[in-house]
Amino acid sequence: MDIREMKYAKMDHPSIRSALFHPRDDWRPPAASAFDQEIEVEPGVSLPLRYHLGAADSAAPNLLFFHGNGEVAADYDELAPRFNAAGMNLVVAEYRGYGAAGGSPSVASMIDDARKLLPAVRSTLSEQGKSGRLGVMGRSLGSVPAIDLAVTASAGEVEGLIIESGIAQTIPFLLALGVDVQECGLHSEADGFCNVQKIALYEKPTYILHAQYDDIIPVGLAESLQACSGAQSKEFQMVPGAGHNDIIDRVGDLYFQALARFCGKLGQPPRRKKAGVR
Repeated sequence: MDIREMKYAKMDHPSIRSALFHPRDDWRPPAASAFDQEIEVEPGVSLPLRYHLGAADSAAPNLLFFHGNGEVAADYDELAPRFNAAGMNLVVAEYRGYGAAGGSPSVASMIDDARKLLPAVRSTLSEQGKSGRLGVMGRSLGSVPAIDLAVTASAGEVEGLIIESGIAQTIPFLLALGVDVQECGLHSEADGFCNVQKIALYEKPTYILHAQYDDIIPVGLAESLQACSGAQSKEFQMVPGAGHNDIIDRVGDLYFQALARFCGKLGQPPRRKKAGVR
């Protein structure tokens, strides 16, 4: 499977797009401690990145974050200081049609745009004196560009992967959203996101957290991401009592502490397997 050549044509069916994407043109100016950067991803279409670089240590880890389908980058303005206080810088990406972004969302553009945003993020972090390692994080729908970017980025560009409430197999996920997958022509995972197949190719530290009572992506399906992950250092955290959208409400500061602890692993070399151990 050549990931870079995947076209996601069947995922552009109108029924699938209407279920996956719920764009809001909700833009709010950044706080004094944050700033936006516009990136042109194709002629006439620009996407904003919102930077929250408040971590005290210049070598603090950096997270490039992809949000869920009903959210916008500005929704994370209130949470960003908590990322910073825990010792992480946060960069929130936007999708076409969301917030102040131009264009209309699609699966193919969401994935391709993420690949175009990464060089800009790395360059801007360097210009801002932020020398820490870079990880990518995706929540819900954001797991799709996050996993793809982790796998397709050049060596050393993405040092870790965090998935919250992420998508495993495409067809069960779409069925939970009420999509008639047969009408849309989806017959196997090869027609969909291929998250499980992609994550198997990523060997760097990986952290997956999922709600116990997620009614959109049951925790049992999410565990397949962990089972198939190619990382030598990987963790799966089930959040007791939580649903798809309220993990932070349930655990509070423990959420940010857990992410910070994981980010401490970014850049660590893979552990070598002992001889004779499989």
